[in-house]
Amino acid sequence: MLNQPASLDQVFHALADPTRRAMIERLVGSPASVSELAAPFAMSLPAVVQHLQVLQAAGLVHTEKVGRVRTCRVEAAALRAAEGWLSGQRTDWEGRLDRVGGLLAEQPPATDQSADRASERKQAP
Repeated sequence: MLNQPASLDQVFHALADPTRRAMIERLVGSPASVSELAAPFAMSLPAVVQHLQVLQAAGLVHTEKVGRVRTCRVEAAALRAAEGWLSGQRTDWEGRLDRVGGLLAEQPPATDQSADRASERKQAP
């Protein structure tokens, strides 16, 4: 499920919002109730619930209602899928940059033409 591009798109969409990232950071430490998650934000409880719904749709958060309390916990599998994609991209770019570095190392050093002209003027009679 999370290996599909659409799911990965949802994960990155959900993580694009700083409020949702803060919620994930809070939940990485331990599960929390919706009101505990809402406490640090200057927004209504319905707005917090909307953010949680986006996180749930992306598979990043799971909620469970026990009595009157809805507890949220982070779903590590979705975070691992995003991390895996980013890691693959980093590996590709590092390889490309290493190849560019190798090509540049093979090139003779470029000379500063203005410095060459200045030294030629000093040597001229």
